[in-house]
Amino acid sequence: MNQPYFAQTFDPLVQAQSLAAAFEKTAAVRDKQGGTAKIERDLIRASGLLSLSIPKAYGGQGADWETIFKTIQLIAQVDSSLAHVYGFHHLLIATVQLFARPEQYESWFRQTAQQQLFWGNALNPLDRRTQVQQLNDDTFIFQGEKSFCSGSIDSDMLLCSGYTQEDKLLIAVVPTQRDGIRFLGDWNNMGQRQTDSGTTHFEQVKILKHELLLNPGPLSTPYSSLRPLIAQLIFVHLFLGVAEGAFKVAHQAVQHQKAWATSSATQSVDDPYIQKHFAEFYVQLESVRLLTNKARTLLQNAWNEGPDLSAQQRGEVSVAVATAKIAATRTGLMLTQDMFQVMGARATTAALNLDRFWRNVRTQTLHDPIDYKYQEVGEWVLTGKVPHPSFYS
Repeated sequence: MNQPYFAQTFDPLVQAQSLAAAFEKTAAVRDKQGGTAKIERDLIRASGLLSLSIPKAYGGQGADWETIFKTIQLIAQVDSSLAHVYGFHHLLIATVQLFARPEQYESWFRQTAQQQLFWGNALNPLDRRTQVQQLNDDTFIFQGEKSFCSGSIDSDMLLCSGYTQEDKLLIAVVPTQRDGIRFLGDWNNMGQRQTDSGTTHFEQVKILKHELLLNPGPLSTPYSSLRPLIAQLIFVHLFLGVAEGAFKVAHQAVQHQKAWATSSATQSVDDPYIQKHFAEFYVQLESVRLLTNKARTLLQNAWNEGPDLSAQQRGEVSVAVATAKIAATRTGLMLTQDMFQVMGARATTAALNLDRFWRNVRTQTLHDPIDYKYQEVGEWVLTGKVPHPSFYS
């Protein structure tokens, strides 16, 4: 497969911006349709961005986390569903790096880089319906269902999990087309409508031992426990991107909009109340950007530390990420709601489908309770205790 995008002139941010420009043209219509954004996912494949997080040693681009997160943010400005499945692809690549050894994942990564494979998620540790039976030393059987499997449909590789009778969590990497894997296509929620976050059914799916991520395994060390922090920072950039997208739409809308009838101004841009709203939007966005930059830098430093990362260092990253998550959640929800306050009643027409910005943020911010992020930060402020690693903190 020819890959001209690996040339030195390849700029991931320019590529992501180009994708965003294409996605923006159809985002409102596709949101109403739901289902799988097959054409758009193939554009992501062709862009070369799927290999950003794969180390150069395995044919990837070895990009830093700032670059990866910013590509997610750029796409989220116009289409948070595609940003979601694209971001999860890189999360799953990172998961394998953190939970396994190079001798195990080298072939997966080389194949992904060469063929621009899209990874899908069927991990969800809270859903315990998938059970694992061990047939012999080398063969395991996954049986059951798994919910919230974002990006699973139209993926090429799948990260899946199940529990043994001894209540041990096992995580495996398998080709999506493995016999016995079936997607129910039952995702029909109010937001993130093209993330394919529905149910995956495993019917006597054979998993080989070399496909299980056992060394060092899930959340077994401070370094491997960076996985949930990467996930949370993906959400932060997702929420920030959506808020920036909503801000852009509102900003463009008021440029040539007449002020309200009783206003002292003729145009909306000169109305003091409109100005106040945009000042609030700007301050909130700038606050999130600064907090996000800090969290992203700390995560990159921790990633660079590798297996030598200490529990305290990891904990300091988690506090910064939780802080940014709180700010991004609040700003995302506020701005996607209040954008209508400056645009007026015409902005509510169904043809524009602008409520998708709020619906998408509201849906994704419920992934895990923000109250527990407040609790983690509050406990750290009062006692100095850093959050205990879990799949959500």
